[in-house]
Order: sequence, then structure tokens, then C-alpha cells
Amino acid sequence: MEQKWMKVIEPKTRLFDLKLKELVRYRDLIWMFVKRNFASAYKQTVLGPLWFIINPLITSVLFTIVFGGIAKISTDGVPQMVFYMAGNTAWSYFATCLTSTSSTFTANAGVFGKVYFPRLVMPISTVIYGLLSFAIQFCVLMGFIVYFIAMGENVQPNITVCLIPVYIIHMAALGLGTGIIISSMTTKYRDLSILVGFGVQLWMYITPIVYPLSTVPEQFRNLIMYNPMAPIINNFKYSMLGCGKMEWGYWGISAIVTAVIVFIGLIVFNRVEKTFMDTV
Repeated sequence: MEQKWMKVIEPKTRLFDLKLKELVRYRDLIWMFVKRNFASAYKQTVLGPLWFIINPLITSVLFTIVFGGIAKISTDGVPQMVFYMAGNTAWSYFATCLTSTSSTFTANAGVFGKVYFPRLVMPISTVIYGLLSFAIQFCVLMGFIVYFIAMGENVQPNITVCLIPVYIIHMAALGLGTGIIISSMTTKYRDLSILVGFGVQLWMYITPIVYPLSTVPEQFRNLIMYNPMAPIINNFKYSMLGCGKMEWGYWGISAIVTAVIVFIGLIVFNRVEKTFMDTV
């Protein structure tokens, strides 16, 4: 009697063999990992998910004191608290996507070595988990925006706020692509995992989060805006607060760079996952 197998695991022979249909079939597993990440992050904590709100609030207050009060950095007439909170909200999501996916292979080697499932399930679940914290922080940001508008402050959301979902997808793609490239390289070069935290901090300061683009000298402005995260943060602040202006051209360049990074990341990830158990 001929046996019919539910799943046949075959070696990958093509360079770009992602098997995206498998990701759809394993969508329940993706959601399970999202819930696992949420539970493990706040297990045995007193405040639990409130840390989603506390972290950006504390960071925004510190930025207000240090960069607004001491350094006297302009915020283009926007209240300092909401200016820094807008930047932190967007940057935190991107940083979460990048740092969490950059340890995909090393952090999950035990699971990968015991059972088969599409390896992209892990980084995708991380991106979705980060979206939960972003949603909570975004609601807090909206609350502050409504408050400052009611107080008559110079906060002017505009029609481009409809592009917020596009900004989110763009940040997720850039964080995912960069993260899986780093993750693939850390299977051989563990030093990279140590440098990720420092690199993310450095990247933050070359992105207009604690300062508006208008304060950057003209000769350095193009250099700053070629950073793929800079146009996203700038446009996000413009949409939410009305400060600065939309940088459509730089945003287009950022989208192209992001697409290239994601493409390269998927190829490298696909190549490394075949042999990473021998080196991790």
C-alpha cells in the first residue's frame, strides 16, 4: 500500500527558495511565538505590559530634560515632550525589529535543532510582537497630541497621517531585513551580536529623533537623509505633529534601499539556514 506523506522535507537547491506558502500554513505557529514572546518578556514582573508605556515616557522625559532643557535643541516650535515621544515611538519599533531578529539563529538554535518549521517564522513573529508595543505607545502619543492641541500648542497633524501604516510597514521591513542579515552573519561571527546594541544607539543619533532636520547644517543634511531611517522619522513627525516638511524624494530613496536590504537579507538567510546548525 502506497503511503501518502503530509509533509516531505527536502534540501534547498535554489538560492531564493523561501516557500512563502509554508508561512501561511504555519500562521498559527507565528501567533503562538508572538504570545510566547509577550509572556516571556513580562513574566514575573509587577507592572507587566505597563512597561510598554513607562519606557517611552521615561525616555521622553529624559530627552526633554537633557536635549530640550540643558542642550537647548530646537524642536521647531513643537512642545518638547510630544516631539521626543513621536521620535521614540517610531524608533522603538524599528529598534525592536532589528535587535530581536538579529539573534534569530543564536537564540533559537535549540528549537531549530529539534523540529522543522520555516525559519522565517521566528523573525516574522518578532516583527508582529513589536507591533503590539508600538500600538500601545502610539495610543499614548495620540493622547498627548490631543492634550497639547486642546491646550492651544503648536501641534498640527495633517492629511499625511493616513500614511502611518506605510511608515510602519517600511520600518518593519528595514528592521527585518537588517536584522536577518546580522543574524545570518552572527552564526560565524559572534562579535556582531555584541556590536548590535552599540550600533543601534549610534544609528539613533544620526537619525533626526532628538533634533529636527532644520537644525542640521546644510552641508550635512544630505548625508543625514541618506540614512534610510531618517526620512521615515522625519515624515512620521511631520504627519503627527506638523513640524518640518515631507521629504518625498529621500523617502523614495529609503524605500529602494530597504527593498535591496530585504532582498539581500532573504537570500543570505535562505543560504545560511541550511548549514547554521554546524556553526552556531
